[in-house]
Amino acid sequence: MLDAQLMKAVVAAALAEDAPTGDITSTLVIPANAQATAVLAAREPGVFAGADVFAAAFTLTDASVNVELLKNDGDAFASGDELARVSGPARAILTGERVALNFAQRMSGIATLTRQYVDAITGTDAVILDTRKTTPTLRAFERHAVVCGGGTNHRFSLSDAFMAKDNHLAVLTEGGLDVTTALLQVKSQLPVGMVFEVEVDRIDQIEPVLAGGVDVIMLDNFSLADLRTGVALVAGRAKIEASGGVNLTTVAGIAATGVDFVSVGALTHSARALDLGLDVRIS
Repeated sequence: MLDAQLMKAVVAAALAEDAPTGDITSTLVIPANAQATAVLAAREPGVFAGADVFAAAFTLTDASVNVELLKNDGDAFASGDELARVSGPARAILTGERVALNFAQRMSGIATLTRQYVDAITGTDAVILDTRKTTPTLRAFERHAVVCGGGTNHRFSLSDAFMAKDNHLAVLTEGGLDVTTALLQVKSQLPVGMVFEVEVDRIDQIEPVLAGGVDVIMLDNFSLADLRTGVALVAGRAKIEASGGVNLTTVAGIAATGVDFVSVGALTHSARALDLGLDVRIS
């Protein structure tokens, strides 16, 4: 998902945003030939994500900067651990510092939160999924961080899978067409192999949707009792995704109902940036 070309393009845009005509402060204060070493250190425990993105912020500023990664994506770390060392021209390190930290802190925050959700459902067969509730233009970065934390990516975009929600069904059945017939018509037009998922918010919608031949049925904002009833009704005829009302307090109970997936928008829309610091030493 996070290919090198995309990563470099986004990081380059971030660097241009931060220093559109150069870094005035570093240019005036730091001698052109000054060298420096900087250490990326954790100020709280977490899970690392965005190692290559962090490195790119410096190497795209100045190709002569050397970045030594001491932790890999997905590695857990403790407060005080060193995650990377950066060495080279001091001006370049100071210019790239904020962008590098912004990406590493944001992505590591997502990975850390995801790991908490994954750990919370240990012992169940459910899988933690992310959603499309991501920062515009940064979806690939944030979804990569979810994987670093042990989560699984849902569809990346509207082009990747068929997923009808309540508003889709309202339009689809306008004019009196029943849900099952409407879904069967849709299924006949889908590309071979494309996932066919439909959301329901009531138990009585389950059978008509299953009859439409779906691969995945999403039970949205169901109580735990209704989730268990839904799992029994579906009885293996489709995969089941639970969504709505998911947080670290509720996720274990939701997963224990027997659903296959639990989708969590909070992984990307509510993760806080992790506290990481870059300490620079001028030599």
